[in-house]
Amino acid sequence: MFHRRSHTPAHLLLDDTPYFITGAIKHRRRLLQDDALKQEFLLCLRQTFLNHSWELRHWVILDNHYHLMANSRLGHFLPRLVKELHSRSAHFIRHATDCELPVWWNYWDYCPRDEQDYYRHLNYLLYNPIKHGYVTDLKDYAFSSFHALLGSLGRDRLIEQFRCHADYRMLDIVDDF
Repeated sequence: MFHRRSHTPAHLLLDDTPYFITGAIKHRRRLLQDDALKQEFLLCLRQTFLNHSWELRHWVILDNHYHLMANSRLGHFLPRLVKELHSRSAHFIRHATDCELPVWWNYWDYCPRDEQDYYRHLNYLLYNPIKHGYVTDLKDYAFSSFHALLGSLGRDRLIEQFRCHADYRMLDIVDDF
């Protein structure tokens, strides 16, 4: 099933499916530059996904956009889920920054085709703080699921993930990773 508005990309709405989702702030304004707002957005993100029984697996929050990987329960809830996330977060972002409305511009979603595609998108998500120049070492960026993934997989398995699925970009993984 597809959901489409004239100004938004088409959305494939599938049940029990992994999704890669990106949301962007309008005009790429750096409205989430403050760490406290990033933390509040993360709490909102977790609660919204919980409310819709979607599994939030991986995420990164940057100053003007976010990426996440989640598993759908009911795909047709995706537009409602993102609308709730953007509406709730726009409220506290607007209050904290006194910015013009709208806060959020759009979102894009993609369903990875296979395991290789899934890990390519996951590695892209994890690499984003380096890509955008926030840090040179992923350990130094707090607003990402990288630390939880490192804790659950361990250093060697995470290094192997980046080596085996280097389609996006191979990380230079130093010994203290």
